[in-house]
Amino acid sequence: MKVTQKREYQFLPYSRQHVTQEDIDAVIKVLRSDWLTQGPALPRFEQELAGVVHARNAVACATGTAALHLAMLALGIGKGDVVVTTPNTFLADANCALFVGAEVAFADIDPDTGNMSPEALAEVLARDSKKRVKAVIPVHFGGQPVDLPAISNLAAAHGAVVVDDACHGLGATYEHEGHTWHVGGSPHALISIFSFHPVKHVAMGEGGAAATNDDKLTARLRLFRNHGMVKEGFLNDDMATSPEGTVNPWYYEMQQLGYNYRVTDMQAALGIRQLGRLERSVERRNEIARFYHKLIGQRFEPALVKPLATRAGVRHAYHLFVVRIDFERFGVSRATVMNRLREANIGTQVHYIPIHLQPYYREVNGTGPGDFPDAEKYYAQALSLPMYPDLTDADCERVVEELEKALKTSRRL
Repeated sequence: MKVTQKREYQFLPYSRQHVTQEDIDAVIKVLRSDWLTQGPALPRFEQELAGVVHARNAVACATGTAALHLAMLALGIGKGDVVVTTPNTFLADANCALFVGAEVAFADIDPDTGNMSPEALAEVLARDSKKRVKAVIPVHFGGQPVDLPAISNLAAAHGAVVVDDACHGLGATYEHEGHTWHVGGSPHALISIFSFHPVKHVAMGEGGAAATNDDKLTARLRLFRNHGMVKEGFLNDDMATSPEGTVNPWYYEMQQLGYNYRVTDMQAALGIRQLGRLERSVERRNEIARFYHKLIGQRFEPALVKPLATRAGVRHAYHLFVVRIDFERFGVSRATVMNRLREANIGTQVHYIPIHLQPYYREVNGTGPGDFPDAEKYYAQALSLPMYPDLTDADCERVVEELEKALKTSRRL
């Protein structure tokens, strides 16, 4: 009797970095230079990032979380203030408010897109009769631009500013009133936040940035990034200058309580190289998304498995490719499906566990199940499939085929 050997496939993670030999060479060049940190690579990276997102300035830092913290510090958010964000995001969007002594509130999402709902935000702001809300942090979830103009108008009318979390959205654009705006450089947010974690579009190992068109905010972001320390514009003139009237060459001055959130030249060199491939990366991600849509439409009823909806007039950056699955109607749990896919060498993930259901926020905010029903409904059905530029069409076909198998209630033999 002939035995057919099962074919072993390469593991497909839900996301992964793309590093070339040229990337490695760029980092090695820095390692052989005189500057491993605080050298010329960092300002060059900041300049190129600002150009890519069409912003006046970009301030790079240690992580996306650090960039959110710096934004709160630069804006003077503090005790007695409230920051509104979405429950469908990573913890840092809420935590950054607590870092500076502020409180956090949540606005529910549109479950079809995963993005903050302007209508839900309007309800949150309407309840804030004392105008304690000072900032709103919407997220371009999965890489799709949130309705930033609507959120910006609501925030401005309330006396609050918008700090958009664009960590998923590098390379995304949206149309508004006949103009194409780049996420990170539009007039509908005061500061935009980016992340350069390995699964993001630009991978630097770790890293983040805050982009803004406001020069004064840029100076404050840089100040808080580096211990609150300056080497010009001194306050203590008597200590800063010598008897001859020149600046003492050793002198530095701490003017604020800051942090060491610097990023190295090694990371910056890698980031410069990665930025050069961003456009092609976003193009390929959109090609993959279109193919996924086609395959999923061929194999599943829309009521049972459907990708997140895409708003009109946007260019999606597709950091994630999320499908909503009615696991209940399939009669199988999400954990079982994920484990079956793992056995087939396919990695998946869930983005995100709603923040208001985390134990810490249940205690601090008094939140619990039922408080944000659309976020909870979305969470119960969400599954992120593999999405990164190196995926082939054959990989995508395999992912969807194995998903179909994994959703069957009977165990495969």
